[in-house]
Amino acid sequence: MEYAMKALIIGGVAAGATAAARIRRLDEHAEITIVERGPYVSFANCGLPYHISGAIEKRSKLLVQTPEGFMSRYRVQVMLNTEAIAVNRNSKQVTVDTKTAEGSTEQALAYDVLLLAQGGTPVFPNIEGIDAPHVFKLWTIPDMDKILKHIKEQSPRNAVVIGGGFIGLETAEAFVERGLTVTIVEALDHVMPQLDAVYGRHVEDQFKERGAAVYTNAVVKKITDTAVILGNGTAIPADLVLVSAGVKPNTELAQKAGLEIGKTGGLAVDEFLRTSDPWIWAAGDMIEIESKISNAKVRIPLAGPANRQGRIAATNAVLAWHSGKSMPESMSMLTPMSYKGALGTSVIKIFDTTLASTGLSFTQAKRAGLPVREVSLIKGNHAGYYPGAEDILLTLVYNEKNGRLLGAEAFGKQGVEKRIDAVAVALHAGLTVYDLAEIDFAYAPPYSSANDPLNMAAFMAVNNLSGYSPVISMDEIETSLKNPDAVLWLDVRNYGEYAKGHIKNSLHIPVDELRDRIDEIPRDKPIYCISVGGFEGHLAVRMLKQHGFKHVKNISGGWSHLKFMRGLSIE
Repeated sequence: MEYAMKALIIGGVAAGATAAARIRRLDEHAEITIVERGPYVSFANCGLPYHISGAIEKRSKLLVQTPEGFMSRYRVQVMLNTEAIAVNRNSKQVTVDTKTAEGSTEQALAYDVLLLAQGGTPVFPNIEGIDAPHVFKLWTIPDMDKILKHIKEQSPRNAVVIGGGFIGLETAEAFVERGLTVTIVEALDHVMPQLDAVYGRHVEDQFKERGAAVYTNAVVKKITDTAVILGNGTAIPADLVLVSAGVKPNTELAQKAGLEIGKTGGLAVDEFLRTSDPWIWAAGDMIEIESKISNAKVRIPLAGPANRQGRIAATNAVLAWHSGKSMPESMSMLTPMSYKGALGTSVIKIFDTTLASTGLSFTQAKRAGLPVREVSLIKGNHAGYYPGAEDILLTLVYNEKNGRLLGAEAFGKQGVEKRIDAVAVALHAGLTVYDLAEIDFAYAPPYSSANDPLNMAAFMAVNNLSGYSPVISMDEIETSLKNPDAVLWLDVRNYGEYAKGHIKNSLHIPVDELRDRIDEIPRDKPIYCISVGGFEGHLAVRMLKQHGFKHVKNISGGWSHLKFMRGLSIE
């Protein structure tokens, strides 16, 4: 038999474990070794908060694959508790250090192809007291075990979560479910800071409704045995602290080996996920990739992209090694696979609600220098006359020059991720709001409406682009708040909706009375129409325009968005 390819993979979990299985499916004779620093080679790290909450009862359910399973099914050798400490690119060897109860042992492992899948590590800020025994991170199964041991043995009552991203919020929810008093501390002005502020504030509202506290624009100065001290001196009781303040890529080994590091701090790779060394590939949270929307270099530490990258990198590594030799017939149909970037599609459960997004938020698109607009609306997840309809808050982000979709965000109880997945496909295909307006989505009263919320949002975007029904977005509202008396806030909600909260000094005329009371509306100011979720505001805009009003716009998202704006004078 010809010489068998030696494939060495540094790191398991998502990208590394996927790569190992892919290499075996491609090359039955390859010698495959996974080197994993921790005690588990493949586990469901996304499921850790749900075992803490009790939603996933059995810890064993989190173990996706074991070393024995890898050997039995894939003939892959797994070296656990083993850290790669140096790469000799000239001799194509990796020095590893294996920790056992007896001590540590170093050895050199040869490779023909090397795949780095070392992931990321939670950031621990430089805070006094952060090394205390009641302060934890949540990234691995041992991390989870330590938290559960602390809960069992110490019976903590007050938990503080530092950081309002995915892991922080999921674990904060788990603590609430376990009956702890929970406080979330976020350094920026809203949780889920990668999304637009209004969505973060909806999430904050969910936690507050369940008795949790949320501090934003807050910095932790010190952690004591009994409290977390904020920069302004506020002391928050805490006998359990979770730090979830971001993730940094594990590139130390790559840097020592002289591999190129990208501008974002992630390991630089080409479209085939090859590093600056022709025999080293990389995948997962440690690499820098390209945004499919902005084409900018980004890091997107999510499980879905990591798995696909592992598959692609493995394929390209195997093909590269075999290309200088006789290609096995079983691989003759394969060609190198390119990775075209990621959308960053994500979803998170917040108690009985769902928050999801794909592509760029409005804020991200503006920051990228794109000519961007957004429209938002509230619409039921299915026909209103069918029992159980729940509202979805949906935002479409698009290019104001050509209508190309740039992203979407949604929040609600049912049908949220379904709409975001549809937009992810549309983004991948490069569709516009004009295309989205024409798509036939599946319809029956228990599942949707004849015009799906995505259709309706696209209609709004098209109407805005044409000038038929102009929409004012949240950033324009912020500008208007600097001089609120310069505009007329026309509230067209019904009396009950208006009574629950409204802008001070707004003019209230329900949309159904608007024609009969048109003379009450002054014509010397721009008019911003406020409805519940956007639809009645659209009706008001069309009505007023046909009565000669020139400067009238519908507020995107209506009161559902507006009530979360900072600086509004609300009664």
